[in-house]
Amino acid sequence: MSDDRNVPETSGTDDTLGAVPGADPVEKDPADWATGDEPMTAPQRSYLDTLAREAGEEIPADLTKAEASEQIDRLQSETGRGPAR
Repeated sequence: MSDDRNVPETSGTDDTLGAVPGADPVEKDPADWATGDEPMTAPQRSYLDTLAREAGEEIPADLTKAEASEQIDRLQSETGRGPAR
């Protein structure tokens, strides 16, 4: 006899979990984050402040986590602090 209590139901949609062919498995688009619409974290705020000062830019202080991440990526590229790609 099988126990189906731990088997998730499928809805018949094309939604998937896991790897997407051709996508970087480590990075997830900030727009897809479950908590992306929450206010940015204190570490994000601090790092954004540093990057914005280095880039000579002013960044709004009321960004979401996802928006902050996108600004960090952009400013890292502009300031040369980003990871080598």
